[in-house]
Amino acid sequence: MKTLIIIPTFNESRSIVKLLLKIKESGLEVLVIDDGSSDKTAEKAKEQGVIVIKNDTNQGKGATLKIGFTYALENGYQAVITMDGDGQHSPDELPRLIQAGENSSSGIIVGNRMQAVKNMPLIRILTNKFMSWFISRKTGQYIADTQCGLRLIKREVLEKISLETKRFEIESELLIKASLAGFKIESLPITSIYYDEKSQINPFTDTLRFIKFILHSGN
Repeated sequence: MKTLIIIPTFNESRSIVKLLLKIKESGLEVLVIDDGSSDKTAEKAKEQGVIVIKNDTNQGKGATLKIGFTYALENGYQAVITMDGDGQHSPDELPRLIQAGENSSSGIIVGNRMQAVKNMPLIRILTNKFMSWFISRKTGQYIADTQCGLRLIKREVLEKISLETKRFEIESELLIKASLAGFKIESLPITSIYYDEKSQINPFTDTLRFIKFILHSGN
């Protein structure tokens, strides 16, 4: 299955090189999309020989991912894997995701961090559990970790649904619209790596934005 790794980034110059070096060991194709960073994220990614697209201004994670999805569709990829550029997602999980996608009829395979939350900040645990319960009810199928950004999405999903949101709520929108379109969503246990850096997601304002979107979607 021809798969493209899509990494949306914003000021990730400290972590991007190490991440890309590890991914390249697997021989996978990578697209880095720099969302208007003020540091040298794009330059460092280009030095590693991967495909790089740079937004002139910060447009948000949703808008950035949609650029990556369009690129994948236009270039004949059968699936994409989205992952964060801050090193939280281990590249060691990528072959497992691809294998799961090849062996499953599910349209989306979502990483599930909730079986190993020892190092996850408490606010993330609570937010993830609440959002996963909420979105699982909305979609009519159980999704263990709806806020995990490490996920495999098959081409037929991207071809069938239309995404509208521009920020972090795109990850919820994707699951809801794929489910409404009849696609099965599967979970795959993964491990995540947590550092002391502050997350770009505000657990309060972004959760409210998620809820507002969810309440108005699929009606």
